[in-house]
This record gives sequence, C-alpha cells and structure tokens, in this order.
Amino acid sequence: METISQNVVVVTAAVIGSLLFITGLNAIWPAEKRRNYNELIGWQVTILGTTYAVILGFMLYTVWTTYGEADLNVDREANAVADIYRLAQGLPEPQRAHLQALARLYAEAVINRDWPQMANREEPKQADAIHSEMWKTIMSTRPVSQTEQIAEDHEISELRSLAQHRLTRLSQNATRLPNVLWCVLLAGASLTIISACTFGVQNGKLQAVQVLGLSLLLSLSLVAIADIHRPFQGLVHVRNYAFQRVLQSMQSN
Repeated sequence: METISQNVVVVTAAVIGSLLFITGLNAIWPAEKRRNYNELIGWQVTILGTTYAVILGFMLYTVWTTYGEADLNVDREANAVADIYRLAQGLPEPQRAHLQALARLYAEAVINRDWPQMANREEPKQADAIHSEMWKTIMSTRPVSQTEQIAEDHEISELRSLAQHRLTRLSQNATRLPNVLWCVLLAGASLTIISACTFGVQNGKLQAVQVLGLSLLLSLSLVAIADIHRPFQGLVHVRNYAFQRVLQSMQSN
C-alpha cells in the first residue's frame, strides 16, 4: 500500500463486504435452517481457521524479518561508507582527498537518488559509478609506509563490504511476495469469513458483530503484510537515516 487512505479503503471494503454477505446469506438461507448444520460447520471452521492462522502468522513473521534484515543491511552499508571515509586519512595525497570526496558523494547519491528511485520501483545506478571510481582511486595508491599499506588494505576490505551490502539492498528492493502467496492469503481470508457467516445463530446482531471483528482483524493483517513486504517501497519502508547521519558526520569533519 502507498498511503494510509488506501489502507483505510481496503479495510473498510472488507468489513462492509463481510456484513453485506452475511445479510444476503440470512435473506437467502435463514439462520433457523442453518442451525442443524452447526456441528458440521463448527469443526470445519476450526480446521480452516487454525490452518489460516498458521499461514497468516508465518507470512507476517516472514515479511517483518525481511524488513528487519533490509534495515540492518542499510546500517552496515552506511557504516562501510563511513569507514572508507575515515580510513582514507591514512592514505597519501591525492588519493586521500579524492576518496573522502567520493565517500561524501556516495552518501549524497544514496539519499537524493537511490531512495526516491527505489520508492518508484526503479533500479538506482548513480552510486555504482561512484563505487567504481572508489576502486580506481584505491588501486592507484602507491603506499610508501607501513601505515599507508595497512590503510590501503583496510580500504579494499571496506570497498568489498560496501559492494556486498549495496547488492543486497538492490536485491531486497526487488523482492516481494509472489502472486501465488497473495492468492493463498486472500482465498484463506475469504473462506474463513464465509465459514463464520454460515453458522446458524439465534442472535443475528451478535453474529454480525463477530463477523465484523473477524473481517477487521484479517483485513488489518493483510494490509500489514502489504505494507511491509516491500522493504523500500510503500507506506512502511526502510528509511535512509543511517546515510543521513553518516553524511552529517563526514561534512562536519
């Protein structure tokens, strides 16, 4: 989902649709005639509800874990940029100044270009050119002391780490739940609500309240999955705060 209003519309539509369904069902198949089947319906609803609860809980756990991994990977990528900037202090000129400038440009490109492009489902590429220039700069270094040699070795290690975390971020940006899983989630929610509506209950208002609560819970769960399953897109997404902090730190030095 892209906005809160879309979430509200989906949840409202699900609740209203469930209430309309039970109203129509009561008109076509009165509750008095359904009571004889309550025992059969009961154990079917129990099995169906338990199965769907496991599926729903697993999907919520999966998308939240993926979101957390994406957030952690962004922190590591930003830390790699900060380390590249700091380690450049041990390199000779002009590589030191050039590498520090490239580190700042990388952070700015990620903040100003990568995040908007990922939000629009585009593949960001500007930071790739900056990363390539970092490699050219470090490979052109000719250390003349042990300190400079150690700094160069650590810079190479951090550049490798930066490349790995960036590739992971781009891969996570393209990750989303397959359509077949969405079909399972939507079909399971629909069947669960329909089964709950088929109970023959003497108090129709009470049953309507129960169906309302069930449809509200299921629709909120599905909306939560839709909001989280794309870590860098939609209403709930990974922020670029880590790069903002790193950029502020580099600019203040």
